[in-house]
Amino acid sequence: MEPNSDANQRIAMIAAHLNPPNLMMEDASLRTAHCRAKGGAPGFKVAILGAAGGIGQPLAMLMKMNPLVSVLHLYDVVNTPGVTSDISHMDTGAVVRGFLGQKQLEDALIGMDLVIIPAGVPRKPGMTRDDLFNINAGIVKTLCEGIAKCCPKAIVNLISNPVNSTVPIAAEVFKRAGTYDPKRLLGVTMLDVVRANTFVAEVLGIDPRDVDVPVVGGHAGVTILPLLSQVKPPCSFTPKEIEYLTDRIQNGGTEVVEAKAGAGSATLSMAYAAAKFADASLRALRGDAGIIECAYVDSQVTELPFFASKVRLGRGGVEEILPLGPLNDYERESLEKAKKELATSVEKGVSFIRK
Repeated sequence: MEPNSDANQRIAMIAAHLNPPNLMMEDASLRTAHCRAKGGAPGFKVAILGAAGGIGQPLAMLMKMNPLVSVLHLYDVVNTPGVTSDISHMDTGAVVRGFLGQKQLEDALIGMDLVIIPAGVPRKPGMTRDDLFNINAGIVKTLCEGIAKCCPKAIVNLISNPVNSTVPIAAEVFKRAGTYDPKRLLGVTMLDVVRANTFVAEVLGIDPRDVDVPVVGGHAGVTILPLLSQVKPPCSFTPKEIEYLTDRIQNGGTEVVEAKAGAGSATLSMAYAAAKFADASLRALRGDAGIIECAYVDSQVTELPFFASKVRLGRGGVEEILPLGPLNDYERESLEKAKKELATSVEKGVSFIRK
């Protein structure tokens, strides 16, 4: 039998693991021994800002599973210790570190290659994305000020709604700081593409993984414009199918908000879409060729300063913004409606910083 001293030491170690001291103290630093996986893997350093939220938690799990991630920083103003501890137990290569509260924002951002921002309040029944503006605009401003100071060369994937306005806000913050690189700021509209692929596949009766639907414009209501004339594999739709698909893709978020009946918004599908887009960004950073995705970016595709369309990603972010391609009459009419509303949203974001 083991000596009593050895047994007591083992019991003490187990107790310390189950009840790490000071882990939940708001101002306490999240100690390395308590919230990081040992080891690590070659790859990129990724930060998630808003990691304890409805999108942030599943997104953190998915990014921990990504073999291109070597270091994963999880930041939020509440509940980060628990999320970090939980995620860190996954037996994948990424080292996980948690950061809690405004005082630790800069530590969370130093040296990051990719910053993903799902932070903000979620939509509730009856709310539009614009209803979120006043709260989320201030959150995005603060976080982007930290990025400008601590990792100005990082690729930024911005999820916080309303994306049509928060991306211009981020751009203005970076301009003020003298760090703005339009190629490195991308509004994540991937959920619109994911929904379009899924809904079109349902109509066609095929696997959604075999479908590619370009979705352009913005990321709210009528600004979301699926180009159903450019669907791959090539196919045709009846006018009734076009109306149905366009309406469902544009209002997919509302569909989820209403189905959850006050219990949240589209968090799981958004986390999946965000992880898919982040993976594309990381593969591009690695140097992979031919990475083309839709994103809401600083653009000259239309007369608007920001617009979502297909972009080719590379080591520096957006390497090329692809043209819209041929549009049918329905899409051209819808584009004009989208641009009118999008212009207002962009101006709202810019004015928030310049006022």
